[in-house]
Amino acid sequence: MLLDPLADALSTIKNAESVGKSECSTKPASRLIGSVLGIMKDRGYIGEFEFVEDGKAGEFRIELVGKINKCGVIKPRQAVKTTEFEKWEKRYLPAHDFGSIILTTPKGVMTHYEARENGLGGQLLAYVY
Repeated sequence: MLLDPLADALSTIKNAESVGKSECSTKPASRLIGSVLGIMKDRGYIGEFEFVEDGKAGEFRIELVGKINKCGVIKPRQAVKTTEFEKWEKRYLPAHDFGSIILTTPKGVMTHYEARENGLGGQLLAYVY
C-alpha cells in the first residue's frame, strides 16, 4: 500500500546510491516528485532524470552521480515562516550551509535558500545533503 509517494521516491534514491547504482527508477510519478527531482538536479545531487509513460501513473528514471549522503521527507509537513529556517536547518541538516531543505511555497517548490531570498514561507517537504 502506497501512502507517501515522495517518501518512497527519496528512499529508493538513497538506497540505490548507498549500494553504488548508477541509475534507478521510481513509481508512481507526480508533478511534486518531478519538482523535487528538478531541485536536486539543479543543486547537483542527481544527474538527468526523465519521465517514462507506462500506461498508469508513469515513472521517473533517475541518473545517480553519487553525491547524496542522506535524503528524506519531513513528516509531519510543518508550516514554516521566513524567520524559522535556521531552526529547521539545525534539526535536519548536519551543518550550516550544507545541504538543502526543500519546501513548497505559494510561488512553487524551492529550496530554503531561495525562499529566504524571496521572503517566502511555506510547508516543509524534504531535505537532502
